[in-house]
Amino acid sequence: MKLLRRYGARWALGLALTLVALAYVMNVWSSHAIARQDTIIGDLRMRLEAPVLDPRIVIVDIDTKSLGEIGRFPWGRNVLAKLVDQLAGHYGAAAIGFDISFPEPDTSSGYAVLERLAAHDLKDDPVLHARLAQLQPALDYDGLFAKALQDRPVVLGYNLAEVKRGALPPPVFTLADLKGRDLVAYAAEGYEANLARLQAAARGAGSFTVISDDDGMVRSSSLLQRIGDGYYPSLALATAAVYLDAGAIAPVFTTADADSGAADFIRVAGTRGVRRIPVGLGLLTNVQFRGPGGPQGGAFRYLSAADVLAGRVKREVLEGAIVLVGTTAPGLQDLRATPVNKEYPGVEVHANVIKSILDQHYKTHPDYASGIEFTQVIVVGLVLSLLLPALAPLAAVLASASAFAAVVGLNLYAYRVLDWTTDMFICLLMIAALFVLNLAWGWFFEHRKGRALVSRFGEYVAPELVAQMAENPEAYTMEGESRELSVMFVDVRGFTTISEGLSPKALREYINLYLTAMSEDIRGSHQGTLDKYIGDAVMAFWGAPVAFADHASRAVATSLLMQASAARLNEDFKRRGWPPLAIGIGINSGLMHVGDMGSAIRRAYTVMGDAVNLGSRLEGITKVYGVGIAVGEATRLAAPEFVYRELDLVRVKGKNEPVAIFEPLGKPADLDPVVLDELAAWDAALARVRAQDWDGAQDAIAALHAAHPQRALYALYLERIAHWRVDPPGADWDGVTTFETK
Repeated sequence: MKLLRRYGARWALGLALTLVALAYVMNVWSSHAIARQDTIIGDLRMRLEAPVLDPRIVIVDIDTKSLGEIGRFPWGRNVLAKLVDQLAGHYGAAAIGFDISFPEPDTSSGYAVLERLAAHDLKDDPVLHARLAQLQPALDYDGLFAKALQDRPVVLGYNLAEVKRGALPPPVFTLADLKGRDLVAYAAEGYEANLARLQAAARGAGSFTVISDDDGMVRSSSLLQRIGDGYYPSLALATAAVYLDAGAIAPVFTTADADSGAADFIRVAGTRGVRRIPVGLGLLTNVQFRGPGGPQGGAFRYLSAADVLAGRVKREVLEGAIVLVGTTAPGLQDLRATPVNKEYPGVEVHANVIKSILDQHYKTHPDYASGIEFTQVIVVGLVLSLLLPALAPLAAVLASASAFAAVVGLNLYAYRVLDWTTDMFICLLMIAALFVLNLAWGWFFEHRKGRALVSRFGEYVAPELVAQMAENPEAYTMEGESRELSVMFVDVRGFTTISEGLSPKALREYINLYLTAMSEDIRGSHQGTLDKYIGDAVMAFWGAPVAFADHASRAVATSLLMQASAARLNEDFKRRGWPPLAIGIGINSGLMHVGDMGSAIRRAYTVMGDAVNLGSRLEGITKVYGVGIAVGEATRLAAPEFVYRELDLVRVKGKNEPVAIFEPLGKPADLDPVVLDELAAWDAALARVRAQDWDGAQDAIAALHAAHPQRALYALYLERIAHWRVDPPGADWDGVTTFETK
């Protein structure tokens, strides 16, 4: 009874925390933040695995050396034909997978030009016709490539897309083969596949499309994708099937629920044995990354394509091996963000999947994982809940640390020895919570949760918003969520030059004055959330934690205010003899992930997602167009009360879809009629550019440039028109400018 009176309250609180953790394990409640931490732990476990070279899988790399010896990529398919002849013929590779697609004919031989001459200007020259007939087989590069593929163990790659282009091989099975059984898979509307003559000659084809998680990381691979009524293999699965000489690839259902939409395994049966690949919903399998990737990663041997073509590689290195042809050359890099490396070669993702298939070695989340997690939570929770209240501080530290180490050790053992991936962060979090509870439980529960939340948000938002949040703190959270927001990136132009021209003391004052002015504008009347400073850059967003329906309008209005503030600062800086100040601002609106993100060491309330990345890209390309502000089309549509100058239709690095970009000029009432007339003339000139009316466009833009010589946009388009006259973009030009750099 005495112990109950002394420790009863903390026992009850400890058991309550244990029940909360158990409820999470039993999916009574969920938390994106906790799930995210388990993902981070899983990534760390994978990074701790030391790579071991697998000689069965070799990557033939179109690297810088190859480009230096053979020439720029894409190479003529006569070169690729020789590469296949070398790999399959000379070296005796058992299977060859191309992490490259060939959707367009190869016209690099010049044969088409000779044909046109023979048909028109030299049609009466019988010698030319005869010679052309003799040359045709040697100049038909696609034909040479198709001949090299014929009867060779070659798998071509293709990309899933929204359009149907090229030819696919027959599906490995169809909806009819499932006999009414539901099977969920990644479904694509179309594909960008290979020329029909090439696909007909190849042994098969596989998709090299990679699906990323919400954070942009590649952690799993879709082994089969559905296109129409057919199911088609990934490049990794198709290449492994050729190596295994597989006659059939089929799903295996062991679950009794016919409507679950899930298969338990993919069965690959061949003359080299049967492989059963465990898959989750969507026919996904976890990718076990081995090492940091790349030629120095240690998991797979990389060979320069130039060395293979020249026969400089020892035969035993490639004989009987699975060969994946890909690239790591700068400008051609197919890089993916993975748990082991943010810039991981895409071709090596396929290599890791193939290795798992061959070895029948997979890291899986077993069906009974929830039982394991339940047991560890209830055992650790009960022991610590009852034990910690009676222990002295040092003993409590040792007991909590021991429990923490035991949970981590058991998790690593299950991962490395049993190949189980189990979650443990909720248990670690419970241990930490029980420890804190028993050292400072009185203070912990007397402190208002809402006040702590508002204090945390005070680092990011204006005081007026903090006061508003304090009135109803339960309505605001730092948990991750998806919202429609507007994000802004601001950067100083030529900051390196500025920093070199100022003393450290002057530079500190310079940057402090600039950051203070920009921050006040962001957090001022338009009530933005100041995300972070990145050197001389500023990141902010609107619409969270307090939601604003007009977040895009607030962001655009703030950007115009910031440019005015920069102009005022610039006058002050000139009087001090300091370098001039010029800033670039990029704004984009869209669906973003917002919340308290980071690591166990440091976290921040921030935004993530494709829309955020585009905002950063827009800030970077303001320099190209000579403007102070660039916004995406979504922002323009969401803030229609402003007048905009359309700059271009661009495809930024990291995105496939083009986006229109605009420069906000202000509200109509605030603009001089001369500006509106200039804008109308520019819109007409831009329309002529997109219609490829070079004469009309040049005359119109030249007139604008003469009237407004300070506007770099007009000079840029005059340079482009001069280039397009020499090198026309073609009748199918979509008007898009592609940026290959950030």
